[in-house]
Amino acid sequence: MPQPPREKWQSDFPRWFDWVIEAAEVYDYGRYPVKGMGVWMPYGFQIRRRVLDILRDILDSTGHEEVLFPLLIPEHLLRKESEHIRGFEGEVYWVTHGGLEELDVKLALRPTSETSITYMESFWIKSYRQLPKKYYQVVSVFRYETKATRPMIRLREVTTFKEAHTVHDSFEDAERQVIEAINAYREFFDRLGIPYIISRRPDWDKFAGALYTIAFDTVMPDGRALQIGTVHLLGQNFTRAFDFKIQLADESLDYPWQTSYGVSDRVIATLISLHGDDRGLVLPPEVAPIQVVIVPIPPGSDEDRLKVLEEAKRLGEDLAKAGVRVKVDDREDERPGAKFYYWETKGVPLRIEVGLKEAKEGFVTIARRDTLEKVKAPRSGAVEAVRKLLGEVKASLEERAREYLKERIMRTTSIDDAREWVESRRGVAELPWCGREECGRRLEEDLNARALGTPWPPEPVKGARCPVCGRDAVTWLRIAKTY
Repeated sequence: MPQPPREKWQSDFPRWFDWVIEAAEVYDYGRYPVKGMGVWMPYGFQIRRRVLDILRDILDSTGHEEVLFPLLIPEHLLRKESEHIRGFEGEVYWVTHGGLEELDVKLALRPTSETSITYMESFWIKSYRQLPKKYYQVVSVFRYETKATRPMIRLREVTTFKEAHTVHDSFEDAERQVIEAINAYREFFDRLGIPYIISRRPDWDKFAGALYTIAFDTVMPDGRALQIGTVHLLGQNFTRAFDFKIQLADESLDYPWQTSYGVSDRVIATLISLHGDDRGLVLPPEVAPIQVVIVPIPPGSDEDRLKVLEEAKRLGEDLAKAGVRVKVDDREDERPGAKFYYWETKGVPLRIEVGLKEAKEGFVTIARRDTLEKVKAPRSGAVEAVRKLLGEVKASLEERAREYLKERIMRTTSIDDAREWVESRRGVAELPWCGREECGRRLEEDLNARALGTPWPPEPVKGARCPVCGRDAVTWLRIAKTY
């Protein structure tokens, strides 16, 4: 099946991304007078809302409860867990004044919420009978990002930060929750058609304060890997720091176990990036603010023009009654070609053209945004045809993205081959690894790239040796250029 061109999408991805979020009226970045902060525009906000609706649906169905915590965290609370604050200290925004008055206690703009949520949980939870407890919130977090900022990808205000926090009476139940969180994210990304690899982060790059971190990564059009979701087993580190104990089933007291997991604006950046093409956005139907746009093709006479417009509006009403998000573009000051270009840029999955011939002969012409292919369908079966094509667009986008990621991962035993793959920005290289930190860090240094971690679930290595030390390899280490 023919596909629209993606040369600029891949060869000049940063410029393409900046262009598409502006042209499609998704996100205004760079004009707000604070570095690393952008504005969600109405069309982009609708995409964001529908993405979050999917996530909320998944979390709510698995027993999570939505909460909303304050933005400000007192300094003494943030410093409770020493490893955690060391991991974030250089990124914290501090509030030091209220008006003209200097505050007695410095207040941090939330970089993440493990400390503030653990503090409140210590008042709410007293017994194993209340567990497991699963909370989540969708909030802004603030981090003083010193690297080059990028819209939605590397920000100082992350406006779409979904963080979940759970409490358990045992290590085993916390690990069960890690699996549940991973499966929830699998479903989430699958519904968005976003391909991913799942890795256990190396210990030197896990979340500050966690026992271990599991991460979801994908590969962007420029060949760099992007972390799009993380799951952390926190153990008892934060509950010990807050002296937070509960009564267990045997009536003893102990510190409960915790997990946390999150996604951010990067999900929408990935959705835009992996499905787009040189014409603009290509949106999966489930999150498209408009699933079908109807464009009347006006003939010459006023009588025929009215007939075409009435037919377009009737078709729109039929689709709306069937639950399709539809818009009839009846603007008289724009030519049909300009309308086609406008809606293609916005990524509307299907376009229906209604001209005099269609109105008279009882059929519709439907154009797919993913392939630009046009098909004809009888007017009487237009609703069924639209439903079928929306399903085909969804499946096509998923398959295209899945094949793209598959082509971006190379498994090799050669450092030279891996270096060439990574340096040429072709994606992720997987090398056999003995599991020792010094060898992992040496591979990062040799490839001038970052270790994403090891495959999860673990994949054993047979007959291969670590290319650094020559010992038997126990796993594969994934390495890539990253954001």
